[in-house]
Amino acid sequence: MDGKLFNKVAVILLSCFLVAGCTGGNSKNYEETKSTLKVLYNTEGNFYQQYGDVFSVNNKNIDFEVISTQGLNNNLEGKTYEEAFDELVQKENPDILLLSTGNYEKYVADGKLVELDPFIDKDKYNLEGIYPGLIDMLKEMGGNKLYGLAPTFYGNALFYNKELFSKYGVELPHDGMTWQDIIDLARRFPVDGDEKSRVYGFGNDFPISVDHLVSIISNSEGLMNVNPGTMKVTVDTDSWKKVYQLAIDADKSGAIYNPKDGGFMGGSIEEYYQSQAFLMGRVAMMIGDPYTLQNLKLAQDTMKDYKPIDVGIVSGPVNSTDPATTMGTSMNEIFAINANSPNKEAAWKFIKFVNGEDYARIKSRTMNGNLLTRMSFNKDFEGQSLDVFYALKPKVNGNNTSSDKIPSAFNEQFQSIISREIALIQENKKSLDEAIKTIQAEGQVALDNALINQEKNKGNPNSSTDNTNKTDQVIIMREDEK
Repeated sequence: MDGKLFNKVAVILLSCFLVAGCTGGNSKNYEETKSTLKVLYNTEGNFYQQYGDVFSVNNKNIDFEVISTQGLNNNLEGKTYEEAFDELVQKENPDILLLSTGNYEKYVADGKLVELDPFIDKDKYNLEGIYPGLIDMLKEMGGNKLYGLAPTFYGNALFYNKELFSKYGVELPHDGMTWQDIIDLARRFPVDGDEKSRVYGFGNDFPISVDHLVSIISNSEGLMNVNPGTMKVTVDTDSWKKVYQLAIDADKSGAIYNPKDGGFMGGSIEEYYQSQAFLMGRVAMMIGDPYTLQNLKLAQDTMKDYKPIDVGIVSGPVNSTDPATTMGTSMNEIFAINANSPNKEAAWKFIKFVNGEDYARIKSRTMNGNLLTRMSFNKDFEGQSLDVFYALKPKVNGNNTSSDKIPSAFNEQFQSIISREIALIQENKKSLDEAIKTIQAEGQVALDNALINQEKNKGNPNSSTDNTNKTDQVIIMREDEK
């Protein structure tokens, strides 16, 4: 071979080897590049216990920096919780956001989240097996697009004591009962006897006052006390009057567990279980969740002479105008990617994992009160089917999406007004119509004042606009009352 030609070939071959070597090196370096994801979560310890440790086993190149939201309520300085949360996000710029149903919808509308559909399509990520109703809900809030995924959710259902129904010859509950159905059924049980030992048709883990019964019924019906768009109290309607009347009549009938002593006030774990009327076989029906199943198991394991209950569960309660849906489902841990994140691929890798089958399989071994969105990994608990928690279509609840907009000072004042007016009705000192008009008028004054004070106190570290005492009924909205 000619010397010059040989030199040219040698140079070309050497160049190829160098290029190949560099390319291979880059690929290896890319794979081994470490990244740190900033994650918004309540505490660092809780994050690692729930998600971080199990993810890190096979993802050693990704570290986490946890931005804690713990104590955010304690430093509001005249702001709403929603405003304080937004400021924390803006200041820390986390890659991964942990959102509730309420701020998820807001962050989607404000363009602060990354759409996940392109990632899902690219990786052919399998969404089958995830509770379809939750995917539909997330898409509904995202304009038919997915901006977040939730590995767990909260759901409730109607629990009942089969033995009591058999003993008193009352037909068993069925799927899809409304509150009217439930209370009508509860009233078929006897109401005589001492309140410490008698049977009740309906109850809960704690005494149910009329105020609380109004709250949980209105929640299922999709009602609201305040329209968050107009900041107007909206109680003076026929729909609200029906709810108040139903709750007052139910309490008056004696079918509802509401002992005068206020229930459990402290003591041993055995005394706690003894105070739980449903666990002790004295309440025919209650609205429960996975914690209820855990309590039944713990009571059996803890109490010496405990008699296990033969429990049945049906879906409900449902909205009377839309019986295929429930407002008893919520998501408090929706993971989403910050639109400003420089680590979108790594963030997606994390979200993909914690919403995947491997993570669900690991977490299915324990029950912590929430349900897995991967349905096939949450089939039963101690032989009790969990299918009822997935039976209804979740509906966006106005209370969950707007509660942080309402000043907590108003919530407390408004609840006080409601309690006072209900007491006057029960004492026959006021009619329901009169009480509703008072709640409407005084409630609006209280809301207006709370909004004025909130605006005045913004930036004041000594102000006390703490949202930790939010009532669960203040701003639940129904379409016909907007």
